[in-house]
Amino acid sequence: MTAATGTAPSERTATVPAPTIGRLERFAAVGSTNDVVRDWLAAGEPEICVAVADEQTAGRGRNGRTWTAPPNAGLLLSAGFRPTWLPVDRVWRLAATVSMAMAEAAEEVAGLADGSIGLKWPNDLFADGDGPLRKLGGVLGESDGLGTDDPRVVVGIGLNVDWAAADFPADLRSTMTSLRVLAGRPVDADRLLSTFVERLTVLVGWLRDGAFDARQWIDRQVTTGRTIDLIAPDGAIESVVAHGVDPNSGALLVGDGRNRRSVFVGEIRHVRLSGV
Repeated sequence: MTAATGTAPSERTATVPAPTIGRLERFAAVGSTNDVVRDWLAAGEPEICVAVADEQTAGRGRNGRTWTAPPNAGLLLSAGFRPTWLPVDRVWRLAATVSMAMAEAAEEVAGLADGSIGLKWPNDLFADGDGPLRKLGGVLGESDGLGTDDPRVVVGIGLNVDWAAADFPADLRSTMTSLRVLAGRPVDADRLLSTFVERLTVLVGWLRDGAFDARQWIDRQVTTGRTIDLIAPDGAIESVVAHGVDPNSGALLVGDGRNRRSVFVGEIRHVRLSGV
């Protein structure tokens, strides 16, 4: 996997201190780990800070959707950053980096093949197992103060870990999956957390040093080559073909016939894979 600079991140010499997890705290239950980490950052907590919950009572996804999971069936966490070292137009790479770190960690802990977990633009995690694509995890990035001298970014992620298929909600059974289902065995969420933290610090270290793992981010996109539905804020639906992603702007590249354009996260409410 190569970085956007054309230099393999693992071969680069760091010019900034390697990041560490300054605060990692686990809760039995919270409303939202994103809210916990946002409060920490507002109170002056340095990056990288991570809040983990066994249960969220008010977890949320993009555009006001909710994210729920039975206690101890998923890995629910949020990571907080102070990206003074990252240009504003590259801040989207933090959520992408968190997603890639989780995909790498999940594949390792569940014993899955490299690249078997994909990203549905912008950052949700999907996997197919032996059948159609199903959602494995959701990602929500939120920010405050971008463009000021005190930028703060929170990236929340909820991953279905040790959740048996028989216990999936009836209305989601045909569209979701878990690491337990993909691995065919129970999966240790604690080991997944520690592996994720290891991968996150490595990838954020590269990002701080100017290297983004663009090749991995591009290769993991499950939208590429598929017909997708772009759902606008007013609910209007446009069906287009996804042709890839732009590692410089973070945009989704779509087209209809010969016409192609860039789509940015703030322009739409949701991306839906046709037939999924």
